[in-house]
Amino acid sequence: MAFALSANAETGVTESAILIGQSAAFSGPAQELGLEMRQGAGLVFEAVNAQGGIHGRKIQLVSHDDGYEPERAAANTRKLIEQDRVFALFGYVGTPTSQSALPIFTEARVPFIGAFTGAQLLRDPFNRYVFNVRASYFDETEKIVEQLVSLGVRTIAVFYQNDAYGKAGLAGVERALAKRSLKVAATATVERNTTDVAAAVLAINPTRPDAVVMVSAYRSVAAFVREMKKAGSTSQFHNVSFVGSRPLAKELGADGVGVAVSQVVPFPWSGSLPLTRDYQRLMNASGAKEYSFTSLEGFIAARILVDGLRRAGRDLTREKLISALESMSNVDLGGFQVAFSPKNHNASSYVDLTIIGRNGLFVR
Repeated sequence: MAFALSANAETGVTESAILIGQSAAFSGPAQELGLEMRQGAGLVFEAVNAQGGIHGRKIQLVSHDDGYEPERAAANTRKLIEQDRVFALFGYVGTPTSQSALPIFTEARVPFIGAFTGAQLLRDPFNRYVFNVRASYFDETEKIVEQLVSLGVRTIAVFYQNDAYGKAGLAGVERALAKRSLKVAATATVERNTTDVAAAVLAINPTRPDAVVMVSAYRSVAAFVREMKKAGSTSQFHNVSFVGSRPLAKELGADGVGVAVSQVVPFPWSGSLPLTRDYQRLMNASGAKEYSFTSLEGFIAARILVDGLRRAGRDLTREKLISALESMSNVDLGGFQVAFSPKNHNASSYVDLTIIGRNGLFVR
């Protein structure tokens, strides 16, 4: 792609364009997450560009596939910054992939906005280049445990992906249980991008937990739920939002009824919010067949980026974008409130609980 820079211009900014970079899974077992995240963001960018762009500049999103593997995400991040010369990074998918990119974009002082992960490593310690849109995994697991304990559940096991993502979710469950003087009843892991869950079933099912909180991606979670049910489990199954709700429901089919997923964005099928009505209108206009929580998250993250770019003004720099985002102290995106400040780069702590109903449809 030819992307000529004018004299003294900020990297990734020309008279007519702003170049934004993304590394996410567009192939492999987690590909639906990256595809949906990009789909939702693309709706916003295309609509903004159709109306003349940001101060006359069109947004160009350059996306590279990392297959949900941290080594590839690190290489993509270097390429985006050093070769593609993007202005900012946006919409990464995953904890291990974001973790691998963290030291690279921090050293380069490139803003990193709206990653699809709730991991603490992007929140603590504070990093002025990181802007989190979604609630944290601590927020999600607190809500899940609160709900379970309120229903009388006391024995809770955790099935988690054996990497930074899974461990972040496990830490959240442990933290929430400790607040209630409880401990995790049993744990078991699965390797990233695999569905080998036999050992996990053998480790967890004999303990007969009342509930299992699952912290992995949709294919491994679906495999685990199916095998647990085959082994006679009557546990309640709960997921954090990163699982990928729509592809999980598809993978599970009839086995998905009653499986719960926490969500960090509003219900995409609801017409009660201006935000979701805008999302539905653009999804329908694009010919998209299915709404989803993940594409709505991409939509919301892109709306925030666009707002920040507008606030930063015509003389756009990375430092001005950071200051502009930090000025978003109380922004209503249409029934969904977000806020940043110079000391807080976490826009939302919103968490909702949903379950998979009949025909793979989600209910609240």
